Amino acid sequence: MKSLWQYECKLPSFESLKGDISTDVLIIGGGIAGILTAYKLCEKGINCVLLEKDRICRKTTAHTTAKITAQHGFIYHKILKSYDKDYAKAYYTAHKRAAEKLMSLCSEAGCNIEIKDNFVYSNDRYKIEKELEALSKIGVPYLYKDNVPLPVKAAGAIGFSNEAQFNPLELINHISQKLRIFENTKVEEMLGTTAKTNKGKVKAKKVVVATHFPFINKHGSYFLKLYQHRSYILALANAEAPKEMFVDNDKKGLSFSSFGELLLLGSGGHRTGKQGGNYNELRQFKDKHYPHSKEVFRWAAQDTISLDAVAYIGNYSKNTPDLYVATGFNKWGMTNSMLSADIISSDILGKPKEYAEVFSPSRCIIKPQLFLNSFESIKNLLTPTTKRCPHLGCALKYNKAEHSWDCPCHGSRFSEAGKILDGPAN
Repeated sequence: MKSLWQYECKLPSFESLKGDISTDVLIIGGGIAGILTAYKLCEKGINCVLLEKDRICRKTTAHTTAKITAQHGFIYHKILKSYDKDYAKAYYTAHKRAAEKLMSLCSEAGCNIEIKDNFVYSNDRYKIEKELEALSKIGVPYLYKDNVPLPVKAAGAIGFSNEAQFNPLELINHISQKLRIFENTKVEEMLGTTAKTNKGKVKAKKVVVATHFPFINKHGSYFLKLYQHRSYILALANAEAPKEMFVDNDKKGLSFSSFGELLLLGSGGHRTGKQGGNYNELRQFKDKHYPHSKEVFRWAAQDTISLDAVAYIGNYSKNTPDLYVATGFNKWGMTNSMLSADIISSDILGKPKEYAEVFSPSRCIIKPQLFLNSFESIKNLLTPTTKRCPHLGCALKYNKAEHSWDCPCHGSRFSEAGKILDGPAN
């Protein structure tokens, strides 16, 4: 189903590739991460081509909650536990700068952007105190609420001031028209830095893979380092919406924000291919707490989740200096997309960012989530069923809420007729 953003903004269309071409940089994937990267490179005079197998920004970008914030759950306590103070500070600095750049670009483009405070709430007092301690340790300014103005149980909420929410498609509509984009052009095979597509070949010096979940399996081990998570959103009219943005620190918790006169209520999340609350959970909450509200829009989002809650941005692997990747945004795609464009374009221009190492895809992968991902893959590879995912052969599970066949291993999704809905399956 179309999201609120898609109803409010219609994107331009682009022709398909016709024959063989050459370029300095090829970007594969027409979501906001790929388009921002192309935009930043073109600003510096670099010849770029962007390929999208469908239409630009019809998947994850169109189905986001579109929050621009450097507060990604209780992330700073996690980073301090896994790494150190400098690492956590660099993560904050990188995302704060990305948020400021994205808001500035939106203002230049004349986009409708709403400046708001963003809060993460929890009913676990211990987790709140650990996050407050982490923020104080690395010197990050924050807000705090004892009383959370929501119909949920919460021991408190931590906030960042002057964050934002916007319609990302408005920005894409503004910047994409200046770019060289080919839609309905699917990359079928990579031969070094040459992409073989269903419409011709593109020969490049550098390649950026911005396909949400990386589709090249022979480098980087992304089939072990990532899994995908679905979540659901209702846009409600006649429902009291908070002035600020709120999200539960728990992945299965609720999120609350507003856009215009509508309350955006999100939850029902689950690992793709697993069972979850989906729209039913949200509607039960709506009927109980917003009985006079009306469901105006509904949509689902799919996010890639990394091993340590930090995105993978940079060289695809240690052995691929001309191949880049942007993935694992952990539900925070807006600042991570701008950050990806910043890090990758700077590296291609020979001016690497000081915080780029924090997001390096080649960092250590020995994390608890690695073993959970491996277990899920082995279990589903051994599950006997005739419906298999063509990506790596895992058993598909039926998603009753969305009438699709989903892969629990890596998140590919298919219609009942077998049409690909979400990658990495090609």
